[in-house]
Amino acid sequence: MERLFNLDAQLLFDACVMALSMLVMFTFLSYLLFKPVRKLLEDRKQRVADEQESAKNDRKEAAVYKEEYEQKLKEIDKEAQAILSEARKKAMKTENEIVAEAKEEAARIITRANNEIELERKRALDDMKQEMISIASA
Repeated sequence: MERLFNLDAQLLFDACVMALSMLVMFTFLSYLLFKPVRKLLEDRKQRVADEQESAKNDRKEAAVYKEEYEQKLKEIDKEAQAILSEARKKAMKTENEIVAEAKEEAARIITRANNEIELERKRALDDMKQEMISIASA
């Protein structure tokens, strides 16, 4: 047999058998190891992507809830301010009514006192007249 590239036939045959066995072993390992590892890596990659998407959705949902919460808080603050304003108005109205009633009562008391003073003055004058008459007639 002739030599190819100055190599003998047995060496070429051994090299071909070794290359063929390497190809068979690579194919076998590919089905046994590489594909499951690739599948495992792809599954992990997909799971990470799903978790990232879920986290992104959760952040969006949290932002929506936060916005709703802040809006409700603003509405509650407005309601509280309205209630406080109404309470202040009622308090001022009640205060004004009480002050007006107190002034009216004070005016009535002053009028009554003035009437009583006038009545007492008239009695005192009548008593003085009676006293003067009794002194003059005695």
